[in-house]
Amino acid sequence: MAELVQNALETRGLVKRFGSTLAVAGVDFRVAPGEIRALVGENGAGKSTLMKLLSGVFPPDEGEILLGGSRYLPSSPGEAREAGVSMVHQELALAPHLEVAENLFLGMESSRFGVLRRSEMRERAREALSSLEHRDISPGARVGALSIAEQQIVEIARALLRDARVLILDEPTSSLSRLDVERLFRLIRRLAKRGLSIIYISHFLEEVFEIAETYTVLRDGRSVGEGRIEGASVQDIVRLMVGRDIEEMFPRSKRERGEVVLEVDGLCGRVYPRSASFELRRGEVLGIAGLMGAGRTEMLRAIFGLDPVRSGKIRVGVFVGPAAARERLRQGAGLLSEDRKREGLAAIRSVAENLTLTRLEGLGPMGLVLPRRMEAAAKTWIDSLGIQCRGPRQKVSELSGGNQQKVALARLLYHDLDVLLLDEPTRGIDVGSKASVYRLIDELALRGKAILFVSSYLPELLGVADRIAVMRRGELLDAVPAEEASEESLLSRAAV
Repeated sequence: MAELVQNALETRGLVKRFGSTLAVAGVDFRVAPGEIRALVGENGAGKSTLMKLLSGVFPPDEGEILLGGSRYLPSSPGEAREAGVSMVHQELALAPHLEVAENLFLGMESSRFGVLRRSEMRERAREALSSLEHRDISPGARVGALSIAEQQIVEIARALLRDARVLILDEPTSSLSRLDVERLFRLIRRLAKRGLSIIYISHFLEEVFEIAETYTVLRDGRSVGEGRIEGASVQDIVRLMVGRDIEEMFPRSKRERGEVVLEVDGLCGRVYPRSASFELRRGEVLGIAGLMGAGRTEMLRAIFGLDPVRSGKIRVGVFVGPAAARERLRQGAGLLSEDRKREGLAAIRSVAENLTLTRLEGLGPMGLVLPRRMEAAAKTWIDSLGIQCRGPRQKVSELSGGNQQKVALARLLYHDLDVLLLDEPTRGIDVGSKASVYRLIDELALRGKAILFVSSYLPELLGVADRIAVMRRGELLDAVPAEEASEESLLSRAAV
């Protein structure tokens, strides 16, 4: 990678409208060379729109953007990258059927007389991945076969190969284990020391305080605060984000455990899990911790019927044995996938269609579905979860990532299931919405729902779960009461 050029990115009075909606309302923003600036705000605050203006996806309606003191107005993301502004999106933009090296060099392939120099591309790809401390990712591997976290690393490596002056990271750790987060942070600090300007977008405020030097808070399309991380507090920033205090982040009512509604004994999947046994009762939240690739997601998929089961017993209510996903829904169990883009949502469909997709009965006479009833049913959950959209008819693809996640969660709640298998349910959701989801989980437990809660974010497991089990290399260890666990003890069990 070539030496980075000293430049700063700045906006003055930036405005962007979508019809009658004012998405960005006169934002002044600046990131200096060598600075790591966090950009935070609730879903719908204008962060994504602002970054799309900087990365050439949209042109601004008013105001100006300066790069290194010169006027900067990219007409496309490609033009922005040529100028040195690269963005790594939360929703990864990779070609799953191509190799890692082919993805890294897509659009800037090395060739001679029209023939790709694959060996050269793979060697440069290997160097880029090594700089990210990920020599374990093969340049010749097919991207579709990689985990989401590994794909995230490939996306970051691609931006660095383009000699970025300004690197925009949108929720870069949302699918990473703690060990990978630490590797990424070491890389970010090295790049900042070389003069790279880094804009870091995250809903994990603990990470913001760990990696960023400065912060800017957006609310309702406006910049409502900025400053140095040193001397600020999480509560200060939360107050700016939501315009109010969040009194209790992790509400916990007095729950009463009831009968066992999900029993797993010796579950073994095609590869993972190797061995998983537990009982889940009504009114209980069982948290599942573990490192990336330990087999947590595979366990939930096997239980729900999406992945094959080699051996072991699964009982959902009175139903014993493996079952297809459609049957699991009828039995009262539902899965919230960690990968909403590929599995959790039909992006081209409306919010109402996505929300009611698995339960259409009652939306019209004689098996018919009446749009008005569908939209009325959806409106209830849009209001309940605070989904920011123009209405039930808006396409899910037009929503922010956090609001898409809320739609996926709302579908399970609308289906009124007894067993909820939640895989990273707060991924990509802002701090205010996270508090709402935690309150909702507490309410569901009080109503007798049984909740299996997989998360890479240990504070929320400790705050929400009644018991926590750790998945280690495909084996589920015995659960312990949440009050007897700590981040250190859970990490040590996961990493041994």
